[in-house]
Amino acid sequence: MVTVNGEQISGSAEPRTLLTDFLRDELRLTGTHVGCEHGVCGACTVIIDGFATRSCLMFAVQADGSEIQTIEGLASAEGEMHPLQKLFAKHRALQCGFCTPGMLMTAIDLVQSSKKLSEEDIRIGMSAALCRCTGYEGIVNAVSEYAEQLQDEEASNVG
Repeated sequence: MVTVNGEQISGSAEPRTLLTDFLRDELRLTGTHVGCEHGVCGACTVIIDGFATRSCLMFAVQADGSEIQTIEGLASAEGEMHPLQKLFAKHRALQCGFCTPGMLMTAIDLVQSSKKLSEEDIRIGMSAALCRCTGYEGIVNAVSEYAEQLQDEEASNVG
């Protein structure tokens, strides 16, 4: 049993089925893309138990008992885009869109795991997800603004 995007799911998978294939083929969550199948490009990144993880490097059976968030789980129940998705659009941080789901999941983990991010921190963190279409400026700007928004929210909740 796993929890995917807040929903408990019980299923079965062959021992050698990759998590990417299970998400895409069995659960029909096709937003998780298959790129290099070697864990290099980051297109298959999902968040498992709070950490960005390459789903092409993990067997589905290894996820048993885990909480998984895919790109489909970012939008609200009403269909409103996640704040980071809106910032990607605002900063034109996507082009063909193939890498975008992995970029978003990588960025969410990066921002949630760091209190304060410099531009260099963002560039280094986002180097875990490859894009062939953009110049990364829009991506860095979107992630930076998202990090600032979260810091502002945290500061207003403290004060």
